[in-house]
Amino acid sequence: MNWYKLKFDLYISDTAVKIVRSKLVKMNSVDQTEDLKAFERRIMEYISFLQPSTSRWRIILIIVSVCTATGAWLWLMDPNTSREPFLKSLWLHPFFTFSSVILILLFFAGIHKRIVAPSIIVGRLQTVLEDYNMSCDESGRLILRPRPEN
Repeated sequence: MNWYKLKFDLYISDTAVKIVRSKLVKMNSVDQTEDLKAFERRIMEYISFLQPSTSRWRIILIIVSVCTATGAWLWLMDPNTSREPFLKSLWLHPFFTFSSVILILLFFAGIHKRIVAPSIIVGRLQTVLEDYNMSCDESGRLILRPRPEN
């Protein structure tokens, strides 16, 4: 995935250079349109590449969260929980203990970043594209804004 991200970053840089050059050297509108279409296709391809893995990570997080919540409910509703020491109580409820540890490990592994990766990329793209009077939607489609009045 790092290679794919590096390839995307290089393409973004190359496209940014082309856009800057188009400001310096007048390109005809056909070349500009082709560059914008290629840029849009690449953004959409990259975002669609991230969607399946993002969905899988969301499903995993939902399943582990539901297991942890169910285990916590069973642990708290057990009348012996208040009478036993904390560690012994956790030992007597392995479902809650195991699911809690898995949930904590998933967050340390960065599941929260993997779930929101496409929206992070779109947000950064929108920030960069503001300079060129453009934006993009969640799927990566470019939105051309009208030129500002001077």
